[in-house]
Amino acid sequence: MNIPRLSSVAAVVLLTSLAISAAAQEKNPEIPSMTAVEKETAKKIYFERCAGCHGVLRKGATGKNLEPHWSKTDKDGKKTEGGMLQLGQSRLEKIIGYGTDGGMVNFDDILTKEELSLMAKYIQNTPDVPPEYSFKDTMDSWKVIVAVKDRPTKQMNKFNLKNFFSVTLRDTGEVALIDGDTKEIRSIVKTGYAVHISRMSKSGRYVYVIGRDGRLSLIDLWMEKPGVVAELKIGFDARSVDTSKFKGYEDKYAIAGSYWPPQYVIMDGDTLKPLKVVSTRGMTVDGEYHPEPRVASIVSSEIKPEWVVNIKETGQILLVDYSDIKNLKTTTIESAKFLHDGGWDASKRYFLVAANASNKVAAVDTKLGKLAALIDTAKLPHPGRGANFVHPQFGPVWATGHLGADVVTLISTPSEEKKYAKYKGYNWKVVQEMKHMPGNLFVKTHPKSRHFWADASQNPDKDLAESVVVWDLADLSKPKKVLNVAKDSGMPETKAVRRAVHPEYNADGTEVWISLWGGKTDQSAIVVYDDKTLTVKKVITDPKMITPTGKFNVYNE
Repeated sequence: MNIPRLSSVAAVVLLTSLAISAAAQEKNPEIPSMTAVEKETAKKIYFERCAGCHGVLRKGATGKNLEPHWSKTDKDGKKTEGGMLQLGQSRLEKIIGYGTDGGMVNFDDILTKEELSLMAKYIQNTPDVPPEYSFKDTMDSWKVIVAVKDRPTKQMNKFNLKNFFSVTLRDTGEVALIDGDTKEIRSIVKTGYAVHISRMSKSGRYVYVIGRDGRLSLIDLWMEKPGVVAELKIGFDARSVDTSKFKGYEDKYAIAGSYWPPQYVIMDGDTLKPLKVVSTRGMTVDGEYHPEPRVASIVSSEIKPEWVVNIKETGQILLVDYSDIKNLKTTTIESAKFLHDGGWDASKRYFLVAANASNKVAAVDTKLGKLAALIDTAKLPHPGRGANFVHPQFGPVWATGHLGADVVTLISTPSEEKKYAKYKGYNWKVVQEMKHMPGNLFVKTHPKSRHFWADASQNPDKDLAESVVVWDLADLSKPKKVLNVAKDSGMPETKAVRRAVHPEYNADGTEVWISLWGGKTDQSAIVVYDDKTLTVKKVITDPKMITPTGKFNVYNE
């Protein structure tokens, strides 16, 4: 991993923050002391396991604020004392170990007792401010492994690339490229740590994968053995990437968003050469300045030369016009704070994104360039991409699950097709809440399927976390079946939880692939179900396939 040397300014910021932390500890002896080695170990664990929900500065978003001295509001709206020190070491260890009903998983089968204790100490100490990451730092990290002129001019393998899966191997910093027809692993590619998403180029040739460590990798599927042809480090923590997809700009540019520093990078689509770095620091929709407004998700419009860039902490949705990179034009749309993931409606005109800690879903009309609706939902919506289908009573709907509520929410979406005109009165309303269970991360269906799938991988109950729920789209009043994926895999039972996560369809909608996400030393697997019979067709295992999580089918992407 190419980590640049700290600039003098960044070094001063880092040393100052350490000095402040030390001074705070001396002033308040209740703060648990930590050695430099303990602090570095805890910082690494926090980055890998906690920062995504709670933030690098621990100010909270999907997860709660974890600053040592946060205050809370009582029922009368008055500020009261609170914080990590008031909870205490023992209580914090239990919270981290056992998880919460709000969607935080139990870490007692992921971290050792010593690590649980260490993390409880760490969050009682003042967080350090990480260094910045400049355009020069970004440029210095850029690496072209295979020049464009040296790449194949045609597909050099015989794989059916329309049914390929890019599978995140979370803890090894790799993706496995799996043939959806044969279920064989065709290549395991070294990438960034815990790849959050795999995005396809408009051409279908390249896969862009972004790790949570900010490492962006460009994979060429035309090579005899698909591999990385370019790399770039866009920051220290990241989640999102896409290319330009409007006609005439297909894959000309790529964009990647960073959690830290809060900014996004625009680059050449085929080489990843950095062209522009844009900060996202600024004011929230409430009119307050925020120092860490992270880029949560990015999608590319196909009706305008624009990217939809969602800024988590500020609640601002940016429509970035890439038709003139030098004179960048951005439309800023106010929605609600703590924007996260989202997906297109069936028409691909509207983008729906969860403002999860605000318990809302924002819908953006990318044709008109403005907010179409802000819909109240149950607690902590977490849609992933969401799922579109035609409801037997309410017409076209988009679905999201929830981390903190026991329902799947269905929202009516507009359609310009005449046959759906009668459903217009339902548009942008919650038309149904299907009974599910808290801890859902992903929901999924397919245009050729009559089933709807949802996981519960963040649920604190072991059996529920290892299961998925399936509904018949003709009758959404109750689930059709609950499938215990861990038991169906035929693998030996373990005390540790193997989380059933991220249902993903194959290209033609006949199969659903589900990851069994175990620990680093546990045997993990991908369990493939027949979508019609809901029976197991194949269990994909391999010693090299460690902690599989997200699976992205090339065709469906």
